[in-house]
Amino acid sequence: MTLEIAPGADRDTWLPAHLQRLVDRYLAAGLSAAAAGRLAEQQREQAGTWTVADIREDGRTVGSVAVAVADREGTPVGRIGEVWTVPGYERLRPAALDWAERWCAERGGNRVEVRVTGTDPLFDRYTVRGQNRVKELSAASAEQGSVTARPMTAEEYPAWRAQQEDAYVFDMLRSGSHTEQEARAKSAADFARMLPEDLATPGHALLVLEAEGRTVGTGWLHHGFLPGVTFGCSLDVLPEERGRGFGRAAMAAGELAALAAGDGMLMLNVFGGNTVAMQLYSTAGYRVLEEGRSRDVSGGAGA
Repeated sequence: MTLEIAPGADRDTWLPAHLQRLVDRYLAAGLSAAAAGRLAEQQREQAGTWTVADIREDGRTVGSVAVAVADREGTPVGRIGEVWTVPGYERLRPAALDWAERWCAERGGNRVEVRVTGTDPLFDRYTVRGQNRVKELSAASAEQGSVTARPMTAEEYPAWRAQQEDAYVFDMLRSGSHTEQEARAKSAADFARMLPEDLATPGHALLVLEAEGRTVGTGWLHHGFLPGVTFGCSLDVLPEERGRGFGRAAMAAGELAALAAGDGMLMLNVFGGNTVAMQLYSTAGYRVLEEGRSRDVSGGAGA
């Protein structure tokens, strides 16, 4: 049998099928049809940059590979959008992945990134750089804990913003997903994009978390991030208040706020390397929706 990876596939034909496969995986992970469709659609613009190759065996097309190399602060980074085969041809995926890594490395992408929805053993050798986790909410599952939430004031906002930007940089550096220069540029750009009107940005709730008559943390929620889904941009307990059980209570406060806003699911992000948060999310019932993973291919594909 002869395997061929043939670049130049029709991207306009591939894209709708690719997005539908994403939708199917999001549905399997528990998202509603509306949320799954919206999340997949968010990737349409990025998917337009992919180079798509057919996976062929003995001349028959049995799958596809999508790859790209993007510039990140002057550093080329390889990206794999998909390594897919029709049922019965999964044995070809490792060879297709090797081809994708070589393609990226030949164009200067010594690091290759991939977004994995659900679980996929093909990418087990890739390091987890971040996870999106989700939990379906109900009044029973989001009972009031020891932490309450109130709106952040204008006087409290500047110090919170500066601290959050620095914390975001630290998380990226700890996960190994970015260099310091890349992380600082991304932090500044992301905050400017997500909070263009600061405290008054529509759909965003900035909260101060209190317990026992004092401030114990802060929260940042994006209500309606997806249909029926609140994204918890951050739910942080102050360093001096950690180890006192406020972490789970802070999550409960976020869950109540999401329900009050009319959303039935809360999505949280955790960076790779933050094993404490991962364990907390697991015990609180948050399952992994998708992961950002990467690996160094400077030594060659398969190294």
